[in-house]
Amino acid sequence: MFSTKWRRPSSRFTGHWVLALGLPPMLALQNARSQRSSAVAPRTPQSVGQRLAADLTWPQVQRDQRFAHMDRLFPTHTVWRSGPVRPLPATSALPLPANVLESYLRTEHLAGVLVLQDGRIRAERYALGASRQTRWTTFSVTKSVTDTLAGAALQSRALRSLDDDVILYLPEMKDSAYDGVTVRQLMTMTSGVRWLEDYSTPDADNVRLYTTPAPAGQNSTVAYMRHLQREAAPGLRWHYNTGETDLLGVVLRRATGKTLANQLSQTIWRTAGMQSDATWIANTPGTAGVEFGGSGLSATLRDLGRYGLWVLDGGHGAVPSGWFAEATRVQVQAGGGGYGYGWWPQPNGSFAALGIFGQSVFIDPARKLVVVSVGNWPEATGKDHTAARAAFWQAVQAASSR
Repeated sequence: MFSTKWRRPSSRFTGHWVLALGLPPMLALQNARSQRSSAVAPRTPQSVGQRLAADLTWPQVQRDQRFAHMDRLFPTHTVWRSGPVRPLPATSALPLPANVLESYLRTEHLAGVLVLQDGRIRAERYALGASRQTRWTTFSVTKSVTDTLAGAALQSRALRSLDDDVILYLPEMKDSAYDGVTVRQLMTMTSGVRWLEDYSTPDADNVRLYTTPAPAGQNSTVAYMRHLQREAAPGLRWHYNTGETDLLGVVLRRATGKTLANQLSQTIWRTAGMQSDATWIANTPGTAGVEFGGSGLSATLRDLGRYGLWVLDGGHGAVPSGWFAEATRVQVQAGGGGYGYGWWPQPNGSFAALGIFGQSVFIDPARKLVVVSVGNWPEATGKDHTAARAAFWQAVQAASSR
């Protein structure tokens, strides 16, 4: 139920051969050897993870182009849509103060902003060459999707309980720091395992996770995570950890026997009225590839809005009753706020899925609001960007009540 796309990046070494026409076979061979010996030796091909980690170092002008076309750079699995498309009719324009939307789009270097209320479009803008058809990468917004798939796996009984030990599904993690860690603790990032998440250094675990070669035949996420050390008892301490959502993705692949893309297609993309297929980056080409649970999903702005509406609707029976009430409330204290199951609870019952470089899906159930932003901040994270985003959400909430 998925397809795999694989295109060789233009920067990868392709090699060259010399055709020595008209020479005797031995001389032709010697000529070819001589020219090859004087050429630069071929580079070892980079793994998908190594190339994926490099997106943190791309200049902004490259990110503007590549974030809209990640399926041209990496192997992906297709998240198929089917069935009737959920219409998103336009309604009265949101009465925001003059230039608030345009200023937010411009100063935060965004590719698109969509505001839905009661399932209707109240604002929609595009920039950076993006359009309604553009599938923009979502980075860690993907985490909310992967954690939602855990709810779907519970509903289908492929996953017995969130309190199952990880080693029940990944026996190769036995005797590692994840022996004794539950699926729920992966989802709340409270394993107690030592981890450094940093987007500005190649020594951070979230970079080394993708750049460290895995032994032949081993899953790269499992291979890296099983050698980490524990620094606290499970359940006592929150620490943001992309690797744990990647590991959750492997758990779900084992539990269901399906790729994450296939699971997503069946649980959300076919029930939420999506208009376009999505793509999800996998760690290797071909059907054996495993998606990165913590990032890698690309979708159109409007389909991300439909995802928000699907969540507002309670998941159309694909997840247990009350799942989103549990998933979007504070499960654990996280810095100055809280963290749920891939969601960041916000004031007054609202919540958001957040990704670096400006990706977000903000949901305010009381006002029936969904606000989606995709883009390319000048840096991966920053307090000023976070403050600007929160101010825009507040402006939308105020305007939506008029």
